[in-house]
Amino acid sequence: MKLARLLPALAAAGVFITACGGGTGSSSTPSASVPSDLSISSFTADFSYMSKLSGLVAAGSGKVGVLLPDTTTSGRYQAYDLPYLTTALQKAGYSSSQFTIDNAAGQEATEFSQAQALITAGATVLIMDPLSPTVGTQIQSYAQSHGVKVISYDRATFTGTNTYYVSFDNVQVGELIGKGFVQCVSDWKVNSPQVFELDGGQNSDPNAVSFAQGYNDAIWGQKVANVPDGQTNSQGMKLVHEQIATNWDNAVGLQVFQQNYTTHPNINATVEANDGLGGSVIQVLKNKNIPAKTVPTTGQDATLSGLAYVLQGYQCGTVYKPVYLEAQDAVALATVLRAGATPPSALLNGQTTPPSGVTGNAQPASLLVPLWVTTANMNATVIKDNFVDKAALCSQAGAAACTAAGIS
Repeated sequence: MKLARLLPALAAAGVFITACGGGTGSSSTPSASVPSDLSISSFTADFSYMSKLSGLVAAGSGKVGVLLPDTTTSGRYQAYDLPYLTTALQKAGYSSSQFTIDNAAGQEATEFSQAQALITAGATVLIMDPLSPTVGTQIQSYAQSHGVKVISYDRATFTGTNTYYVSFDNVQVGELIGKGFVQCVSDWKVNSPQVFELDGGQNSDPNAVSFAQGYNDAIWGQKVANVPDGQTNSQGMKLVHEQIATNWDNAVGLQVFQQNYTTHPNINATVEANDGLGGSVIQVLKNKNIPAKTVPTTGQDATLSGLAYVLQGYQCGTVYKPVYLEAQDAVALATVLRAGATPPSALLNGQTTPPSGVTGNAQPASLLVPLWVTTANMNATVIKDNFVDKAALCSQAGAAACTAAGIS
């Protein structure tokens, strides 16, 4: 009776006493352990591993909120990230009421308000691809103040605590672009290469800095974001100019290259940070009636248009970052964090640090492995993985180009 009279007072003070059975009862909150084999190598094109996370989904609480940045700088977000993230969440056992995927349509204020709304609606983990470091920091700070963990997806956020990063090794992505470019210059027999580099949106995206560090290292032996005009290398290349396409804007990239090509008509080799910018350069070259396999271009994201240009001989290759792996990786990490468990080192296998000139602190990261795709391995990679629609690709590139690459 004394305990019974004491309980209301304890409850009013915020103290609760939980009765424990002798081993035959069950807790009202389910619990589960992290699968021992969870790593960056767990994920496959059929999403089969995700069902192993269903126990963690049941053990967790709150919703998972996903924030995608836009529909214009890269076609990947609507074509790949949205369906792959949805599939990964569903295969893991999330119901439609347990997750929401929003797209900010290129507006930072929208992305921040979407984050606020998701947290208000009960999100305990956010997977966000920030439009810029500014809005990424705003979202991270707001989430941290509300006890919400953040996974910075594809673009790093170097602030706060309880922030994680899921992506591909961005410097390695750049290294692949640079090495692919060097090989292409040789294969296409470009004489006295006069190089122009069209960088991604270094003004707003730290990843763009890392990409440039990678390809500048591979081409010029300098792991820096920008190389001075006139730089040469042992392959006889000379850098005419390097310029940023602000905010990854393809129209800006087209204008930048058009101006530079007019000023420097001797440019005969180019490096681009993604397929969209590569396409902008190719458009200018085609308007000048420059034939295929004459002026190298590069890219990343393995977009339909980029792959078609590779098959047609206008683009050397593209970095393939299997988004279906990235989506599963992000959902797996979110599920572990949502359940209050510790991510295994085989999943959280590295860290990302701010590039030179970017303020912030290192964050734990899950880093996947990218691939360089050319006509030689396209059939065994993006086609095998059903990453793009084969019929659509061959329609755009031409049946003969597909046949020549072994795609039938």
